[in-house]
Amino acid sequence: MAQVPEGGGGGGGRHEKKRAKKGSTHIDMTPMVDLAFLLLTFFILTTTMYKPSTLQMTFPVPPKEDQPFEETKLDNAITLLLTKNDQIFYYEGKFDPATTQLSRTDFSQVQKLLVEKNKDAVLRLNQLTRDFNEKRVTEEEYEAKRREIKGDPRNLKAIIKTDEGAKYRNMIDMVDEMDICGIGSYGVMDELKPEEQALLDVEKANL
Repeated sequence: MAQVPEGGGGGGGRHEKKRAKKGSTHIDMTPMVDLAFLLLTFFILTTTMYKPSTLQMTFPVPPKEDQPFEETKLDNAITLLLTKNDQIFYYEGKFDPATTQLSRTDFSQVQKLLVEKNKDAVLRLNQLTRDFNEKRVTEEEYEAKRREIKGDPRNLKAIIKTDEGAKYRNMIDMVDEMDICGIGSYGVMDELKPEEQALLDVEKANL
């Protein structure tokens, strides 16, 4: 019967395993550098450079000196006062320090408010959109009719004003709401009348 030889207490000399020599760990990085420059060149040539977006607004041509000044009728208008904490105060018609009272809303409810007050124009625009989607009108007819509907003098008009507590984003969001709600006639002002500011300060104290 064969026996397995047992190693003694010593080193065992002949029966020890020889350790394999480790190879060199040197890596040539030259191809990686070439690849990095190749990718960098690719992204530079294919990337579109950022172009800052701007809000384009068209202002009416001021009347000539010899032309009489005609005050805009505000019988079907709403004035929106943007202030701190994304709050919006508004009043309808012409401002009268003795009788005007401010109502309050915010950006989560203002679209519902404007759609309700401009209901006829919104209904006509929605019907026009359905006609366009169903190919009953061409794109040129759709754009022309849309401008006609939004320019109807019977539609709601809006005046947007901001105080020192409003954010620039608030004004941009409100201009977007004008288009969504079919309001084609609106104006933007960066200051309030002293009487409006005084009335607004009273309401802001309750925020």
